[in-house]
Amino acid sequence: MFLCMRILHVITTLDVGGAERLMVDLLPRLKEKNTNSVELVVFKCSGRAFYQELKSKGINIIALSQSHNVYNPLNLMKLLPLVRKYDIIHSHNTACQFYVALAGLVARCKAKMVTTEHNSTNRRRSKRWFKPFDKWMYGRYKAIVCIADQTYNNLARYLGNNNRLHTIHNGVDVSRFLKPIGNISSKNEFVITMVAAFRPQKDYDTLLRSITHLPDNYRLQIVGGGDPHEGGRIRAYSSQLGLEDRVFFLGIRSDVPEILEKSDIVVLSSHWEGLSLSSIEGMASGRPFVASDVDGLHEIVDGAGILFPEGDDQELARQIQYLCEHPAEYQKVAQQCQKRARQYDISVMADNYLSLYDELYSEHHS
Repeated sequence: MFLCMRILHVITTLDVGGAERLMVDLLPRLKEKNTNSVELVVFKCSGRAFYQELKSKGINIIALSQSHNVYNPLNLMKLLPLVRKYDIIHSHNTACQFYVALAGLVARCKAKMVTTEHNSTNRRRSKRWFKPFDKWMYGRYKAIVCIADQTYNNLARYLGNNNRLHTIHNGVDVSRFLKPIGNISSKNEFVITMVAAFRPQKDYDTLLRSITHLPDNYRLQIVGGGDPHEGGRIRAYSSQLGLEDRVFFLGIRSDVPEILEKSDIVVLSSHWEGLSLSSIEGMASGRPFVASDVDGLHEIVDGAGILFPEGDDQELARQIQYLCEHPAEYQKVAQQCQKRARQYDISVMADNYLSLYDELYSEHHS
C-alpha cells in the first residue's frame, strides 16, 4: 500500500510521442494505486486524442497556454501559484525541467521535485557552455529518473557521480498490443511499419533507402506526426527516391495496435533513443522487430529482435528480406520479441515510481 500524496506531472504538450503516451498510460495507474490527487500540467494545449483519453480516465489537466512557444515566460508565471499545492512535482522535457526548477526556487515550494530524463543524450551536452546551466537545473531536483541503463550512465558521466540518479525503465500497457504471432508462409506482399514522430533523432532516411533495395512487393507504412518541417523533408526525400507508390504516410493514428497486427515487420530506425516505448509496443505485437543498434535500443532489443548498424540501409533491407523469406526464423524472432516486451509492462513502472515518491515523501515528514 502506497502513501497518499498530491502528485503533479508537468509536460510540454500532449502531442503524439513517447513521453506523452507515457502520461496516458502511467497517470491513471498512479491514481488507482495511490487513491489521491494525480494531476497534469501541459505548457501547450495540443494533442486532442491524448487529452481526451486522460480526461476520460479522471485525470485533471491544467493547460497553461495556447502558445506554440513552450518557453513562453507566461508558463513560468502560471506555474508559481501551482507548485505550492503538491507533495510531489514531476517534470518531463527540457522546458518543463527548467521552468519547474525555477518556479520551485522562486516560490520556495516544499514539494519534492522529480524529473525524468527521456533520452540517452541531447544536443546541449555537446555545447560546453550549457553544462553549468544543466548542473544548476538538475541540482534543483531531489530525484532524477533515467528511463534506461544507458541513459543513467551517460547522464552520470555528464554530471559527475550523482546519488540523485535512479533508473526506472519505461513501460507500456503491453496488453493493448499483444497479438497472436504473425504467419507469413503464404504471403505475396509484405508490409513494414515504423511508428515514430518526425524528429531529427529518428533516422527515416536510412529506412527509406532500405526500401529501394527490396523487391517491389515490399511496402512501408509510416505512422506519426511531429515537426512539420521534418515531416515535409522526409516526404520529399521519399519522392526523390521514387517511392511514391510504395511508402504511405498514415499520420497520427489511434489504432496503432491494429496497424501493427496487420504489418509483417516493425522497424525503428533511429540515431539515438532514451528507452523507446514504440519499440516495446512493436515487440509486443507478435511481429519481428528490427531496430538501429544505438543507445536506448540496444539494451531492449539485443537477444530478442534484430539490430542493424546505424545508417546501414543495405543491412536493414537484408534483415527484413531474410525474415520474410524464412518463416521459421520469422516466428522465432517474433516470439522472442513478445517475451521481452512483457518485461516492460506499465504496472511495474507505476509501482517503481510510487515507491520512489514514498521514499521522498517519508524523508520530508520524518
